[in-house]
Amino acid sequence: MGQADLSGTVAVVIDVLRATTTITHAVANGADSIFPQLTIEDAKSQHASKPTALLGGERGGKRIEGFDLGNSPTEYSREVVSGKQILFTTTNGTKAMQACRAAETIYIASFVNLTALCNELAEHETIQIVCAGTEGEITREDVLLAGAIVDHLIDGAKSIECNDQAQIATDAWQEAKTGLTATSLAQRLKVSRGGRNVLRIGLEADIDIAATLDKFSVVPRLDPKTWEIRDSRNMGR
Repeated sequence: MGQADLSGTVAVVIDVLRATTTITHAVANGADSIFPQLTIEDAKSQHASKPTALLGGERGGKRIEGFDLGNSPTEYSREVVSGKQILFTTTNGTKAMQACRAAETIYIASFVNLTALCNELAEHETIQIVCAGTEGEITREDVLLAGAIVDHLIDGAKSIECNDQAQIATDAWQEAKTGLTATSLAQRLKVSRGGRNVLRIGLEADIDIAATLDKFSVVPRLDPKTWEIRDSRNMGR
């Protein structure tokens, strides 16, 4: 989706496996701010002016050579990230964020902060959900979260007019949530394209973490002007 399509809108970026899940963990664990970077070179260039910032991210799912952190939520513990700035670049997630640059407000979504996110989204009239996918193709894990967001807003008695994409995502989530447990959601994520990629590099635990519902009450928000992510509670409306 091009930037012009999102001009002036409220955008929600999803990359369940794993960028938006990892960012939510970082914010919940006290990171001062996170600066999404499109390329490795961008991150290194920014690091010259922010030498105390941590470099985090991945290519091919694995930590970038010379970076402090990869893209596993477990790496972003309070002991590591509290009070820190983080320059962060991933294969798909930060690219999706860049595509939202023209939006008025950008939220970062994951299953681990689903309810908190939806409570904040309920204040907005028009919402555009942007799924990062994998290499430009749609992925099941992102669609399921998109559907969960829409379903939650509908349950909250918000009057919603959905396009076909949103309705398809909602249908997928409503089927998945029957008898839903963290284990059953994790199993669905593991058979998705993104899940298979994560399994291939031996990081199954990251999928289990990503499938945990409502672990946090933080709502990471990306400011299009300063291009930094903070907890929305610490940002002006």
